[in-house]
Amino acid sequence: KILLNKIFGIKTTDYNQLMKDGAIVIDVRTLGEFNSGHINGSTNVPLDKIKSKIKKIENLKKPVIFCCASGMRSGQANSIAKSRGINAFNGGGWSALNRKLNK
Repeated sequence: KILLNKIFGIKTTDYNQLMKDGAIVIDVRTLGEFNSGHINGSTNVPLDKIKSKIKKIENLKKPVIFCCASGMRSGQANSIAKSRGINAFNGGGWSALNRKLNK
């Protein structure tokens, strides 16, 4: 798998290393979804609030890993953040990301 990734130029993100480097996890699901389960230490900023909170996120000057239920909303949040020059990553679905972070 790693060899194929190198051949095709597919970058894999080391989320554990990002966390060691001070990254924060922002969960862009609704508050109700977040309250039903989330990554320990993550912050809930629903997607519809990202644009109004982007300056605060920018001011943190830290890498940001976005997550949601499936990766769609976190992808949108990631695009918004990247357009502002934030070092952002789409972590995809929160439960899969949680498993990666707890290896």
